[in-house]
This record gives sequence, structure tokens and C-alpha cells, in this order.
Amino acid sequence: MQKISVNFSQKWLQSFKEILISSASAVVFLFLDLLDALFCLFFKFIDEFFEGKGSGSRCYCFRENEEESDVTGNEQDSELSSTLHKRRNLFRKIGFQGNVSRRKLNQNVRWSDCSCENCVSWISNNGSELKLHVVVKEPNPANLQDFKDNKTENIVFLHGFLSSSTFWRETIFPNLSKDANQKYKLLAVDLLGFGKSPKPNNCLYTIKDHVEMIESSVIQPFELNSFHIVAHSMGCVVALALAAKYSHSVRSITLIAPPYVTSTKEDASLTTLNRLAARRLWPPLLFGSSFMSWYEHLGRCICYIICKNHRIWEGILKLLTMNRNLHFMAIDLTRHTHNSAWHTMHNVICGGAKLIDKYLETLKIAKVKINVIQGSRDQVVPLECINNVKMKVPDAEVKIVDDADHTSVIIGREKDLCNDLEKLWGSIC
Repeated sequence: MQKISVNFSQKWLQSFKEILISSASAVVFLFLDLLDALFCLFFKFIDEFFEGKGSGSRCYCFRENEEESDVTGNEQDSELSSTLHKRRNLFRKIGFQGNVSRRKLNQNVRWSDCSCENCVSWISNNGSELKLHVVVKEPNPANLQDFKDNKTENIVFLHGFLSSSTFWRETIFPNLSKDANQKYKLLAVDLLGFGKSPKPNNCLYTIKDHVEMIESSVIQPFELNSFHIVAHSMGCVVALALAAKYSHSVRSITLIAPPYVTSTKEDASLTTLNRLAARRLWPPLLFGSSFMSWYEHLGRCICYIICKNHRIWEGILKLLTMNRNLHFMAIDLTRHTHNSAWHTMHNVICGGAKLIDKYLETLKIAKVKINVIQGSRDQVVPLECINNVKMKVPDAEVKIVDDADHTSVIIGREKDLCNDLEKLWGSIC
């Protein structure tokens, strides 16, 4: 009897906690809806002040009519995610009205973006074609004959959201075995809009944009006729698109915490947004994701405070920690613009949801080896995502790492991950 009473109390407390969180979330997000609409007006006028009359604020604060939702008349073929316009906001009509979202800006750096040498170094390319920043680690063959016989394999690494090639350079590159260092050429990419790669303001950062930049910066210059892909989080969506396009060249693809949310509804993009960035106050990580995903103008404020002034924040952190070398993840967190992060979040992570099935089907037909890894305590990407891949491609190898979250599935277990990767590459070679 006492045990039943305890169970009842626990269930009651859990229900009360859920009601409290839901109620508080509804109130807070209602206020944020209003605040974002007001900041839409603020940015409209301040953009015109700094950038000239008529520049306005390039935003998605108007809800397109159904007949205008897609210029081509087919939502599935649109490069833009429906989440850009269909995010619910009760105060949307207060914001600036107009089709400025599709207008391209000519300037290289907006007033609200950082213009330090590190962040704009990509601009001084003397008019040449924009290229991604690529970190290359050449193989160190045991003898010259191995190099001449072209026995090396190419491995392309794609990072996750708000990260860079440094993620792989600091984790995987130093921990590969001596044998792997003799056989594999490693190419870690700064995706478009992140790290040291270009961050143009006239770009909508669609999956097509990301893939084309990888083609022109990696595939073609390095003449990759055969390669493996390793990707983390958001990079998995780009990796699948790239692998599907080069299905006859890709030897294997390793997806670490892929954001693959299936949906029975027509709008898979909105389902993904609601699943990965639900409008809730708790847990804090989810609130941060929802805040930056649902609120274009409030997110731009955060980017202005953090990213534009990253040198100040880095200096403060160095003083507080008494460490001249900050952790690479802290540095990567600010190496983007609001335009690049906002559009990549929606057009890749959310917009890619309607395309992943097609990518996986292509790889399944081509019999490309698919390896999926995820932490059991991942609070960013639901654990169901790894099962979704397995259901779509039964031959995919799936591994769930106990007591690992979204980043510790890699950081902290670098040696184990390298062993897994080398076994995969070796079995295919």
C-alpha cells in the first residue's frame, strides 16, 4: 500500500512539474513573440540608417499566402525551408511587411557582423572565386613506392552546427594510428558560413550552396575520385546530400548524431523544427535551441552581442581562466554571422528533412556503406534519429555509445572512435 502511495505521489509531482513548465513556456514564448516582432521594426530602421535608404531588414516576418509559398508551385522542390515563413508568431503582422527576404545584399559585411581580420580574411581574394577553408593532412607513407602507387584513401570530414574543421583537427587527426597516417589523406572542411570559410550576405545557405562549395573547394581541386565521409550533427545532412550526388565515388559514410526526424505529415521541415527546437523553457539546452531557431531578430541581437564582439569576450575568458589558449569549441562558437547560422539552421537542418529519405534511398541502391553513431544521453538530437536511419537502410551499422551526449560521443573518446573508423575504412579497402 505504501509503495502504491509513493508511486502515486511521484506521478503527481511529475504531472505538476510538466504543467508548470508548459504554462511558464507558453507565457515566456508569447512575450518573445512580441519582442521579436518589435525588433523587426527596430532592425528595419537601423539597417536603413547604417546601410542606406531602402536596404531594410532582410527577414521572414511575413507569412506567405499558400499560392505564394513556392514560386515553382512544388514545395518539395524548393530550396528554402518552409520553417522560414511558417514559424508561428501571434504578433507577426506587427513586423515589417514585404518580400525583402529574397532580395540579395551586395555588401560584404553588414554593420552587425564582425569585421576583424580573422572574420573577413576571405574577402581579400583579389576577385577570385570563393573557396572554403580546408585543413589537409597528407599521408606519411612508410616508403616512397606506396605514395607512387596511389594506395592512399581520401577522408572528408564535415563538422556540425556552429563548429569548424578545428573540431576534427583537435580530436581525430592526432589520434589516428600510425598505420592510418600512412594510408589516409585527411581533409577537414570549414562549411560555408563557418570558421574561416566565406560568409557572404548574398547567400541563403541551402544544401545546394553547401554541396557546390564543397565540390569547387575539395572534390574538384583534390581530384577526389574515391573518398570516405565522416560527419557530425548538422554536417550529416550535407554529407548525405554530397554522398548521394557522388554515390559511385563514396566508399563509406559515417554519420555521428544525424538529425534525421521522420514525419508522416506533409511538412517534414516544420516537424523537424518542432522536434529539435521545441518551444520549452526546460531543459536549458532546448530553450537555447528554440530561442535561436524561432526568433530571427532576437537571434540577430545575440549574434551582435556575442559574435561581433568575440574578441572582447575571448579576452575576458582568458583573464578569468588564466589561460591564453581557449578551448577550440569556445572559439568556433562565434565564427559565423547571423545570416549564415540562421539560414543554415533552417535550410539545411529543417529543410533537409524532406530530402534525407531520397538521399538514403540513393545510397542504399548504390550499396554505400553507412555507419551511424550516437550517444545514449544526446539531448540535442533525439535517440530515435539513429533508429530512423536503420529503418530506412537496414544494412546500416548502428552503434549507441553509453553515457555519451552530443559532443562527448566524440570528445573524450577519440581513440575509441578512431579505432571504429579505421576498422570501417579498412574493411572496405
